[in-house]
This record gives sequence, C-alpha cells and structure tokens, in this order.
Amino acid sequence: MKFNFQTICHSNLLKDLSARQEDVISRRFGLKGNRETLESIGRNYDLTRERVRQIEEDGLRGVSKKLKNPQCENVLHYFVKNLKAAGSLRKEDLLLYELGGEKFKNHVFFLLTLGEPFQRFSETQDFHAFWTIDKNSLKTAQKNINTFISELKKRKKTLLLPSNMPASHIEISKDILRNPEGFYGLKDWPEINPRGIKDKAYLVFKKEKKPLHFIQVARGIGKDALPQTVHNELIRDQRFVLVGRGLYALEEWGYFPGIVREVIANTLRASNKPINKEQVLKEVLKQRQVKPSTVLLNLQNKRYFIKDSQGKYTIRKA
Repeated sequence: MKFNFQTICHSNLLKDLSARQEDVISRRFGLKGNRETLESIGRNYDLTRERVRQIEEDGLRGVSKKLKNPQCENVLHYFVKNLKAAGSLRKEDLLLYELGGEKFKNHVFFLLTLGEPFQRFSETQDFHAFWTIDKNSLKTAQKNINTFISELKKRKKTLLLPSNMPASHIEISKDILRNPEGFYGLKDWPEINPRGIKDKAYLVFKKEKKPLHFIQVARGIGKDALPQTVHNELIRDQRFVLVGRGLYALEEWGYFPGIVREVIANTLRASNKPINKEQVLKEVLKQRQVKPSTVLLNLQNKRYFIKDSQGKYTIRKA
C-alpha cells in the first residue's frame, strides 16, 4: 500500500502550526533532511535547548489533534496491521525502511511517535531499538531469543529459524545474527560474523569441506585476499593444520598438527599396541598428503621408533 507521506506530514499535520513550530518539528524529525538536535536548532534561533523543547512539545500537541484525519487513520491502521503480522514487534531500522523506504523513513518515525498504539523501546546492551503495539510482546520475544540461543549453543552450528518463531523477535537481539544464506548463529561465530582473513578462510574450508591449497583459499575469499597473506594467517591460526605442501585442513575435522614424524608417533600412541608399517602408512596418509616414501623414511628413524621381531613398530621410550 502506497501513501504520500510528504502530504500527510506537511499538508495535513504540520499545516496551521506557527512557522517556528513547523520548522523545529521538521528539523527534529528530519522531515526535510537529517534529524537535528535541540542544541543545533537552538543555536540557529539563539534559544536555549529547553526553549526549543517547549516549542517542539507545543507543536506536537497541536499535531496530535489532527490524527483523526482519514488519511492519518488509514496510514496508522496500516502500520498496526504490519506490526501484527510481524508478531507485534519489529526492529526499528527494518520497520522504518519497510514502511517508508530510504526517502520517507523519517516521516514514518514521526507518525509512529504520534500514534497512540505504538511504543518505542530504545537500544540497550542486549537489544536493538524496536517498536511494538503490545508491551507484553517483549516478554515473548525474550523467551524465543533465549530458547534459540540455547539451541544454537547445544547444536554448535548455524540453524534456520524454526517455523513457529517470528523472525522479528530474533532480529532485535544483538546476540544472534543471520548470514547471507539465511542461517542464524551467535554473533561471535565466524560463520556469522567473519573478522578478517582468517575467519573468511575458515568459511571457505567449511564450504568446500576438504583440504585446500592456500592459493585456492585465497581465490575462495576473493580478489582482495593475497595468497601470501592467506598463507601467513593459516600458519598462525590453530584452526588450520598443514597436511601437505601448501595444503591445509581444519583441525575440527580430526587433523592434528605436527610434522610427519609427530603424526607417526600419534598414530602409534593411539593404537596402544605395536602395528606394522602398512597400518602406520594407512593412518598417517589419512592425516597428511605426502608420498608414502616420506612416511616410511621417517618410520625408519631409530631415535624415535622401534621395530620388533615381528616387523611391528612402537615409540622408543625416552
């Protein structure tokens, strides 16, 4: 539904106010440009901050009497209908843009401020600023947010929003964000809010689900990622394990760090009994993309490994 917000605000509501009242309200709500503070308007008129507030309040009292105008009633009814469809509550920036677009979002804010059913909650440490037509909806939203956060922590992965949970409730939370694919997660998860090259590299691995060369990772991140920069970040971050010449994998996939000799030692230690070279080779090649001869050469190092009479290997004790 389209409304002429310019006409509703200026021709219907601000009409007949004094020139000063009309100017103060227009500037305070950004109806002709950006919103201005009481101080900045006061400097323009050489008035105190409190006097400008009084002019604003006097003008708004006059405006409120005109809300019974059919055009105003229609637009406010539309706002109510929109909020009801969103679970009676909506994050402020999304609501203003949806109702008025970039051009008229300040006009929508002005009308919401005047309308009796609408209540604004300012931004807090946990929530973004939002509007509601039911003050009790915040309790429902908080319950949904806490339930979803618990599920995210339990599952430890991004999730789609349950069908019975309004997206508008989750959107006001500062602890939950949605990624471009439409999945939700906690704000400090790299899958949701990547910070820098290393987190973007992590997302490339998660998408490809296989070991990658650092040049492939750089390409996956985009044109702004230099291969050498990516390589340096992969080396320094414990989430990534070098598994071959320039090849990396995620530690969470079961790869563990170390050179080939250390991988052999971990393999023997995990077996809890001597194993033959074929078994060693099989397990090490799951961890490292190297030539079999490299593994066998390291296995022959008598400083670290012992071969028994049956041709099976164990770790030499210090």
